Amino acid sequence: MTATRPAEFARPGITALHRLPEHDATELTNGGNQALIVLGDQVYNLRITRAGKLILTK
Repeated sequence: MTATRPAEFARPGITALHRLPEHDATELTNGGNQALIVLGDQVYNLRITRAGKLILTK
């Protein structure tokens, strides 16, 4: 997470959520229910459950 200066939160209409990248989970999984996410040399499994929840495992 990137550090944010307190002054940036004081500006009207600027929130932490508006600055974060947004990704649709169904696009990440190409319409399926699983995707692999790589961070450095680690591989994680992102899974969408039948209940519509996300689970990220190593």
